[in-house]
Formats: sequence, C-alpha cells, structure tokens
Amino acid sequence: MPLRIIPLGGLHEIGKNTCVFEMNDEIMLVDAGLAFPSTEMHGVNIVLPDVTYLRQNRHRIKGMIVTHGHEDHIGGIPFHLKQLDIPVIYGPRLAMALLQGKLDEAGVADRTELRTVGPRDIVRIGNNFFVEFIRNTHSIADSFSLAINTPAGLVIFTGDFKFDHTPVDGEAFDLHRLAEHGEKGVLCLVSDSTNSEIPGFTPSERSVFPNLDRVFSQASGRLIVTTFASSVHRVNMILQLAKKHGRVVSVLGRSMLNVIAHARNLGYIKCDDDLFVPMHMVRQMPDENILILTTGSQGEPMAALTRIANGEHRQLEIREGDTVVFSANPIPGNTIAVVQTIDKLMAMGAKVVYGRDKGIHVSGHGCQEDQKLMLALTRPKFFVPVHGEHRMLVKHSETAQSMGVPKENIVIIQNGDVIELTPDAIGVGDKVPSGIELVDASRGGVVGGEVLKERQQIAGDGVITVAVAIGLDGKFLAKPEIHLSGVVLPIERSLFQKRVRETLDKGLEARWPEYARSLEKGEVDIDWAGLKHHLERDVQRMVRGEMQGRPMLVFMLQAPETASVKRSSSPVPAASNTSSAPAAPKTVAEEASTPAKRRRSTAKVAS
Repeated sequence: MPLRIIPLGGLHEIGKNTCVFEMNDEIMLVDAGLAFPSTEMHGVNIVLPDVTYLRQNRHRIKGMIVTHGHEDHIGGIPFHLKQLDIPVIYGPRLAMALLQGKLDEAGVADRTELRTVGPRDIVRIGNNFFVEFIRNTHSIADSFSLAINTPAGLVIFTGDFKFDHTPVDGEAFDLHRLAEHGEKGVLCLVSDSTNSEIPGFTPSERSVFPNLDRVFSQASGRLIVTTFASSVHRVNMILQLAKKHGRVVSVLGRSMLNVIAHARNLGYIKCDDDLFVPMHMVRQMPDENILILTTGSQGEPMAALTRIANGEHRQLEIREGDTVVFSANPIPGNTIAVVQTIDKLMAMGAKVVYGRDKGIHVSGHGCQEDQKLMLALTRPKFFVPVHGEHRMLVKHSETAQSMGVPKENIVIIQNGDVIELTPDAIGVGDKVPSGIELVDASRGGVVGGEVLKERQQIAGDGVITVAVAIGLDGKFLAKPEIHLSGVVLPIERSLFQKRVRETLDKGLEARWPEYARSLEKGEVDIDWAGLKHHLERDVQRMVRGEMQGRPMLVFMLQAPETASVKRSSSPVPAASNTSSAPAAPKTVAEEASTPAKRRRSTAKVAS
C-alpha cells in the first residue's frame, strides 16, 4: 500500500499551504493556510484551497499537524472546521495560542482539540503516522520541521525554514536531529521552495537590528514602523530599539495587538508594560518620543497603515517630519499596493524608508545554500519541492539534482496531484478535486465562480437593469424602466433607453401569441417564464449590437398575481379579450413555486 501525499494548496503559488497525507484509509493533514485575493477578486477577503476531497473523505481524517503560526499555514483552519471534524490538532505553543483565538471567534472551538508540542516530541495520528517535531528557524517563533514515520518509510517535511545560526530567541535549528534521520535513511524530502532562485544563504534575523538602530537614531520626529504582525522576532527587536531610543510604543492593528499579547504571555517578547501607551495619549507627547507599530506592510486595503495613507484613519494623520519604516518586502502580487501606499505617505510629507538595499528586512525562507544544506543533512532518496511558484519548484529540483538526487526521483506536481510513494518508487497517480474557494468580505459565505464572474462583469462594463410589467392582455402596464450603472454608451443615454423600449415593444407583440392561450371560464394560461426568457434575449441581442462592452443585464418581469404560471406543451394563440382585472404585479421568480415551473429571472450576462 503506497503512501499518498496530496497538496491541496501551496504549489505554483504563494500561500494557502495545505497538504494531505494518506495511508491505509487514514488521512492526516499538515497545515491549512489561506492566501489573499488578487485585485480582480472583487469583494473577496480570503482565498482558501478547495477541500472537496476532504469533505468527501471526512470520516477518514484522524488529525492535523501545524508547523508554525503564519496565516498561510493556519488561517484556513477555522473555515474548514465549519464543514469538517478534525479530532485533534498538534502544533507549537505560539501557533496553538493564535489558533485558539481564531477558533473561539469563529465559534468552532468545540469541533477539535488543540494540543501543544515541544522540540523532539513525537505524536501519533491514527495507526499509520508517527510525527516528530524538529525545531527549525523561520521568521516566526516556535517553528518546526516534521519527521513523519509511515509504513512506507520516513518523510521529512521541512515546513517554512532557513538556517539561522544566530537566532534572536536563541532557539537554534536542530541540525543534529536532521542529520540523525539522514544517517538512518530518509525516503522522501518535501521541502520549501520560496527562495530557490536566490543564491547564497538567507541572512540571520539578527542582521536587521543594527540597520533598524541606525534608522531609528536618524529619525527626529514620530516613527511609524510596519512589519508582518507574525514576525515575532522582528517585533521584539523593534520594541527593544524603542526602549533604547527613549520612545513609547502605540500599537495599531488588531492582528498586531493579538500577536504581541500572545507572544508576551509565552515569553517570546519581553518588555515592560509601561513601554506601551494607548493611541489617544500620543497627541500629548513630544514627537521624538513616539513610535507607532502598525500593520499594513503589504498594502492590505483595511490595514491601519493603508487607511492612514488614504487619510481614513480616525486616530492618526501623517504630517511633515514623520518617518515611516517598511520592515518588510512585498510578497508576490502585493508590489503595486505597497508602492501606492508609499507614494501616498510621501505626498503627505513623510520620509519613507523601504527597499532591500536598506537592510531592514530579511526573509524567513532559505535560499539556495540553505536548501543545499537541508538536502545534505537529510540525504533523501526521493524529493518533492513545494511552497512556491512553478519557476521556484523547477529551480529547487535543479538544486536537488546538483546534490545527487537523480532526476527520475524528483516530481514537480500541482495542487490536487497525488504522489504515490513506496520504498522503491515515486510516481504521480490520479488527481483529486483542487482549486480555490473564495470567502467574501463578510467572511460569511463562499463566493462561487459565477458570482465572481458577475462581479468582474459589473466592475468592467457596468450593469443594465430592465423592469417591465405586463398585463393579461399582453400590454405593458407601465412604460418599461431602464437604468444604467457604470455603462459607457456610444449614443445618448435617452436614445439608448428609447431603443431598448422599442425592442421590448416589438418583442412582446411578436412573442405574446406563443406564450398565452385561452382557458375555460375566460381564464388565460400564460407561460411567463418563457416570455421573460425571450424578451430578455431580445434585449441582450440589441445591447450586443449597440455597444462593444458586455455589461451585465438584470431583467425583471412583473406579472399579474391571478395569472397561471404553467408551461404549455405547444404554442397557442392568446385570448383576444378577458374580463379579468389585473391584480397587484408579482415577479415571475416569486410566482413560479416548483422546480419544474421555475425559470431563472435574475441577472443574465449580455453575451
């Protein structure tokens, strides 16, 4: 029976790292992260991996392992727990503390049990997985690589890592344990590829300290510093430097406040309570004694620094003499948002310190020499590069080949591909469902593909709304209403509306005999859904002929309440007259109450 490894996220992309390990009908999950939306994902707040496969196999899930507390590794767990039962989740103290708050907020804390682990702890998931936690170094405290023992052999899952030989917290990478596993024999290495294109070693986190110290010493006014909230070591250094330079600290941003609170409780951040002051007291203090620590290093629309740059923050405004420090580099996809934020801050009079040349940020991911060291220590038989875009995976595989791993023992896969691993072979089997699930800004619902397409349509070409009310005599009860939002027209708006009404007049005259017929006792049987469909299509064709864009068309037809909504088997002539007085209009969607009778009466794209 082969070991099956199925990444559902984190391949050919940055973020939403989620991996399935499957053996003898048991499933173990490793991490469940999220990603942030691209600019065309209108109204989307969070991007998650498609977990259809897990929903289909929920009864086989025995537990989850968390490597560390970054959002792209734990952010998806509260959402998944709403549809999956995960009996137990093991992970480091800081990650579990952050996760507990997320589960409480989402109301799913009772759907699982959180258990903390320490270095070299071994836990069992089901009957097939024995997982050892190996301390590594990363940009967040309390981070682990994994040694996963299975009936097929030992798999080393690196998680996110770099080899930091002078870690800020003194928690060194457990190279000895990696080497021991390498000596005994590693069947497969599954390794982080984020910085595989960059030569050399990734610098130590400690190298940032003197550069930040220099920037702080040169700032004469208020200091506003932004970094990743989860970069606990960086935040700790910033707080130490604030004290050194005689500045009190005010914290902006919910995620920053949460991480600092948990890190202080666990001892990863050590500082006195009197270092912090609430934001409302900042106005009363000299500028040279203030440091504001904030979220927004990636230009996130709702982050504190972005709102400050847009002049929308109710507590803080930029003024001449402020120094804003970006102690972070843009992750792929965020560069434009970050640059726009920097431009706005500069236009307001702030001095902005940013860029790789300033030495105020280092990555938490290993570069090529780090990756070579990992390969040298573990000496794997098979190799799978993960966590990165396609070019990064390819480059990492080339590095592995240079370290002696045969090309035929390396697989580059996509999300949803199934790796089948035995003691003697590695291959790619059938694919499972994969893709993305989009959560809207309310975090209350999943944005389907059709909804996203409609939002993109509205954002690109606008929307046309047409409302008509038709009586039992086949005449309009009132002049059709045509409204346009965000639509660029090649002709005058009034002329366009006139042509839509003419199209409706002609369409109703032509279509009415097809969808109305006389019944006994002077009643009329009208297929309102069929009539609506054809009138809507007539307008779509007219719009397509008048303009190059493809605006969304929302077509609403109101019919008398006394009308029968019954599909006729064949077109028949309508009654020429009737004594029935029209009742209050009702939309076709409201009137059609059974699936067989119902015809969609909401938005249609004019295509």
